[in-house]
Amino acid sequence: MAGTIEIVEVGPRDGLQNEALLVSTADKVALVAHAVAAGARRIEVASFVNPARVPQMADAEAVVAALPFDGPTYIGLVLNRRGALRALATRVHQLGAVCVATDSFAMRNQGQLSDESLDIAIGVVGLAHAGGRSGQITIAAAFGCPFEGEVDPARVVAMARRAAASGAVEVTLADTIGVAVPAEVRALVHAVRAAIAPLPVRVHLHNTRNTGMANVWAAVEAGATTIDAAIGGLGGCPFAPGAAGNVATEDVVYLLERSDIRTGLDLDTLIGGAGWLSGVMGRALPGMVSKAGRFPAAPTNVAGLA
Repeated sequence: MAGTIEIVEVGPRDGLQNEALLVSTADKVALVAHAVAAGARRIEVASFVNPARVPQMADAEAVVAALPFDGPTYIGLVLNRRGALRALATRVHQLGAVCVATDSFAMRNQGQLSDESLDIAIGVVGLAHAGGRSGQITIAAAFGCPFEGEVDPARVVAMARRAAASGAVEVTLADTIGVAVPAEVRALVHAVRAAIAPLPVRVHLHNTRNTGMANVWAAVEAGATTIDAAIGGLGGCPFAPGAAGNVATEDVVYLLERSDIRTGLDLDTLIGGAGWLSGVMGRALPGMVSKAGRFPAAPTNVAGLA
């Protein structure tokens, strides 16, 4: 296993996109600031999609315009050429393109068949390069589809091979609806790594069925170098019934750092950010470490004790 794992903070985008509460632009910018303060070096800050379909992302341009641009890499998620051109008109550093492993979910998510979604994602990477930016490709529903059920791993590997040839900086395997188990994650990450090496594999996991953290560990064991996570564990897809809960950033950092795998993120700052976000959302969030607290606990002042 790698001694260092990169965490991509996706809370400002995937964490908020399915929430009923419309979070203000100022609070989205503050959430990015919490991630930066914790040490995040790559952050999904917005999604350049149809605001009528995803109202929570309607202020994508305003969020990007309000961010300081002297530190981390900001990612804008896009689903098509129109979204890519919107993103390129802002200062985002990287475009995150999405294709889908099944036709049924691709039609509901993007209005495209699966093969079409991959063609468009490859085109988005080309637009990113032409605009002086980098691009990456995520394969959604890589471990299971809410409409078609099981997904053939060979299909995902073939898509990953084409995605890697586009010039993308990485290929991401997304468990969009949180159905994967560790054995599946380990096997698919291993197969995709073999198919696209030396390009890195990134993994996007949801804790919908309480397997998220086990899947993080399986992905790291299999050689994934980057893990997506959201402060507090918020998340979900508007077009995937039942999808809920990214793995919480603070939970992932606790798991990895306690296992002597460096993330570069500060756990106490993440816990504080989760507490702040809980106040913004007006409810307790799914993340566990922010509820239970860190271990070992922070040292206390013991002066004067025998």
